[in-house]
Amino acid sequence: MSERRAAPTVGQVVLGRRLQELREAAGLKREEAARVLRVAPATVRRMEMAEVALKIPYVQVLLETYGVTVEETAAFVALAEEANQPGWWQRFHDVLPDWFSLYVSLEGAARIIRSYEPHFVPGLLQTEDYARAVMQAGTIGQTGPEAIERHVSLRMARQRLLERPDPPHLWMIMDETVLRRPVSGRGEVMRDQLDKLLEFAERDRVTLQVAEFRTGPHPGTYAPFSLFRFAEPELPDMVFTEYLTGALYLDSRQEVAAHLEVLDHMSAHAASAEHTKNLLRERRADF
Repeated sequence: MSERRAAPTVGQVVLGRRLQELREAAGLKREEAARVLRVAPATVRRMEMAEVALKIPYVQVLLETYGVTVEETAAFVALAEEANQPGWWQRFHDVLPDWFSLYVSLEGAARIIRSYEPHFVPGLLQTEDYARAVMQAGTIGQTGPEAIERHVSLRMARQRLLERPDPPHLWMIMDETVLRRPVSGRGEVMRDQLDKLLEFAERDRVTLQVAEFRTGPHPGTYAPFSLFRFAEPELPDMVFTEYLTGALYLDSRQEVAAHLEVLDHMSAHAASAEHTKNLLRERRADF
């Protein structure tokens, strides 16, 4: 049996997809590949879907069966060994839900992150106090102070990707509700958060827009979601959307195209990046 992993890495997603493509190009069904390995077809499926680590002996046998050259196999195995290394976020396994682990991996590997957030400041842009206030309000369920601090630490650790020499481009659309909803009785929490948003709004690789009330409803009203685009051509755009107890990861062309169309529509009708800065300053003046 392949070893179950709670937090797949982007490398596992890419290589799992590649294994599936190679199998299909060889004209084999999962059942046939499973017979070669003497395992259940579900084991092959889990490897291809990045639900388990890539077991190197299995990978080598499959690649040989699929007609992959010795040189290409060696390169694939080297990538698989690297992909199987635990991500930094796994040290937060005690508070990180399984369904959110892949999100953190995708976030760290993405070249472009486009998001719509109807309720709160996006996690990558939150101050420590704002994040703590949101979590204390119960958005992560019933939990104690120690777990809340672990969640805050995880969120702050995620933000380190923005300080890399070549960070991803963030394009965030926030509903005006985000600016209006108080998350704490302490005014300085929102004041400092607005200061941080204004700071990020000046960065070259950050685009912030506000969907104002006055523009009425828009097609993204239903729920928050993010779209990831990667430098690796093997990995297609992916969409993440969450609900109360879990999340969905979408990579079909039709679903991704629908979400991209919604983002483009919203960005065209939301306040421009420059006007958003003015809205942030106006709201900041209230504190």
